[in-house]
Amino acid sequence: MPYADINGTTMFYESHGDGPALVFAHGRGGSHLSWWRQVSVFQHEYRCVTFDHRGWGLTPGPGGQPEPATFVADLEALLDHLGIDRAVLVAQSMGGVTSLGFALAHPERVAGLVLADTTGGIGDPSVVSLLEDVHPPEDPLRRALSDGFIANHPDLAFLFGSVGRINPPMPVSVVSGLFRNPSGPQADDLAGFAVPTLVVVGEEDRIFPPNVIEAAHRLIPGSRLEVVAGAAHSTHYEQADIFNGLLTGFLAEIGAGTVGVAADD
Repeated sequence: MPYADINGTTMFYESHGDGPALVFAHGRGGSHLSWWRQVSVFQHEYRCVTFDHRGWGLTPGPGGQPEPATFVADLEALLDHLGIDRAVLVAQSMGGVTSLGFALAHPERVAGLVLADTTGGIGDPSVVSLLEDVHPPEDPLRRALSDGFIANHPDLAFLFGSVGRINPPMPVSVVSGLFRNPSGPQADDLAGFAVPTLVVVGEEDRIFPPNVIEAAHRLIPGSRLEVVAGAAHSTHYEQADIFNGLLTGFLAEIGAGTVGVAADD
């Protein structure tokens, strides 16, 4: 099985296809498996890398509050291990903390950034203050998926829950602090940010409603915002065809076919 010995842990990852690198970073309720509706499509033209954050899925790690700097260092070490000099990062929810943090620290290594249903952990008051009155449901499925998706696609909803259950049990508060952390990136940190960025949010997202994501989008220079109907906190899963179309268009816009070709292991 593909493991990388990095930063004191053995990180599980998968790499499918050849070409420019797309690296997918999952959210709190997911794992490397969360991206099957993307990898199956993009692996024919790109090298698609998925991984488990430390403490999630098949990557061991300590419990408790994740440290953004640790997630960023882990991603840097994984890319080094895989010989990937530059990549497009595609992130959902918690994965946005990893990916935005990495893009801020290493912009030369990021050809493009997709932030799906995530603020990226931005700590600026213009974003964090909007979360004070946001109280999503406790039920894991209803936190992540729209009621319509659960009712109309019980098979996919069941699979979504099963993917989440391979993670160690952890309270919701383990990750919620990442997005209400006033020490996260501020407006001044983002003012000179030049990485092409696509921001996506489900119209029915109960964790990061569109107004919250709009506030984050306004702080990221040149970013484009897309609000997707019929989706909640997992747009990439609930509306995969639309999400994949947005990603395809974004890759064409930034010329991702000409940058970031990944070396073999």
